[in-house]
Amino acid sequence: MEFALVSVPLLMLVFGILELGLVLMVVTTLDGATQAASRTIRTGEFQSGAATTAQDFKNLVCSKMTWLGAQCQSQLFIDVQTFSSFSGLANPPPIPASVYDPLHPTPPCFSPGQPSDIVLVRTSFRWRLFTPLLNGALENMGKGSGFRLITSATAFRDEPFNSNAPVGQKC
Repeated sequence: MEFALVSVPLLMLVFGILELGLVLMVVTTLDGATQAASRTIRTGEFQSGAATTAQDFKNLVCSKMTWLGAQCQSQLFIDVQTFSSFSGLANPPPIPASVYDPLHPTPPCFSPGQPSDIVLVRTSFRWRLFTPLLNGALENMGKGSGFRLITSATAFRDEPFNSNAPVGQKC
């Protein structure tokens, strides 16, 4: 009888710890994948290679998040913008909410830039929460959505990998 009274809070605590641990693991994985994939843009390797589309960059990020499997392709969103000065990074335009709409997504910006351009790379991952009683505390994509939007960003100046002039913002 006493265990029955204690079991519900104990199970909520255990599942809460597991849910939070998974969210933190996705945060760490997304940060590492964003940094590693962005390095190829910063050094010019991405722009100079055969694969130069937004989908190619998304595949590159997902290749660093292998434990998420096929879920990565459907739940990962990327936004890559170029700026002509670092002051433009102070207040970048927000990613429109329609980008995350699974039925009618708006394609995000993808402009990896030329040598010496200032680039902002933002990645977002929609993580489905699995603990029903904790969804209200952890979800941030709308009441009752059951998703947590996890984001990562990095800003840098592209290295001078060829003789093209900087172009600044394209999106």
